[in-house]
Amino acid sequence: MENLFGKTLQELTEMLVAWGMPKFRGKQLADWMYKKSITDFNAMQNLPKDMREKLAASCVIDRASRVDQLDSVDGKTSKFLLNFADGVGVETVLMRQPYGNSICVSSQAGCNMGCAFCASTLHGMVRNLTAGEMLAQTYYINDLLSQTGEKVDTIVIMGSGEPLTNYDNVLKYIRLLHEDYGLGMSYRSITLSTSGIVPNIYRLAAEEIPVNLSISLHAPEDALRSELMPINRKYPLSEVVKAGRDYGDTTHRRVTYEYILIDGVNDNMKQAKELVGLLKGQLASVNLIPINPVAERGWNRPSPARINAFEQYLDQHHITVTVRREMGNDIQAACGQLRNRHLTGEG
Repeated sequence: MENLFGKTLQELTEMLVAWGMPKFRGKQLADWMYKKSITDFNAMQNLPKDMREKLAASCVIDRASRVDQLDSVDGKTSKFLLNFADGVGVETVLMRQPYGNSICVSSQAGCNMGCAFCASTLHGMVRNLTAGEMLAQTYYINDLLSQTGEKVDTIVIMGSGEPLTNYDNVLKYIRLLHEDYGLGMSYRSITLSTSGIVPNIYRLAAEEIPVNLSISLHAPEDALRSELMPINRKYPLSEVVKAGRDYGDTTHRRVTYEYILIDGVNDNMKQAKELVGLLKGQLASVNLIPINPVAERGWNRPSPARINAFEQYLDQHHITVTVRREMGNDIQAACGQLRNRHLTGEG
């Protein structure tokens, strides 16, 4: 049975035309799946009965099923463990922000980047997600929000996995989000986060779609960054920052550099000074992220005073800086933690 969820209008139309159906049926089918969020072919009443029967006999609209859900005490963050048809599970997070509902989507089941501070990589990578599986995460939460008249307003592709090593599927997902037969989201409402896959940063810049780019930096010099992020040995800091500069110049979108603050590791004033030198003059901002402690990793969050001192140094030296609001600490909202709990039998 062929899963239709995640197919573009062109792909749906080509399939139906090959069946001897008129082209306009593709748009009708896309509207049912993506506009109306219908997964039962029999409910698609403007499609002829014989077409519905053929679709039901040979195709499915598989999305995602919920395995677990954790809700923060303040009601602002919900974390979902969602399974696909093959039993593979991924995490998706809903964050109710002052500016609207934001979701964090996974692009891979697990991750093989090996970052020292991250729970996603503890069990390695199972596989890439398809565009349809990323879309299914989005629709699961969008359908949930629609029950109270809400919707997904912004998306960050910042969950488990490295999006730029799953480039084609991620790009297809982004384009599907934007299509008017789907959610019709502005590209500017979508942020892609990468650990710094340099060739594909340039490739993304050339796509001419103004999505926001977020680059995980986490250290201002190569030795420490390689210790925290092994990918730095392949794509060193100077190349990553050069690619980020090119992305900002090409797209005219401000690049965000993510910097996880780890107590006693990368949070001193010397490192703040090095970070200023690295980013000075670039169309960029820094998002400081006090680490969500991961028991398996042994990292700790800096004191509020150290966080504030680091932030103030960047601000005083004309680097646009924010400190990420803490959301979901009580439900282990860091990537991979809920999935790992189930994989180890603790869920």
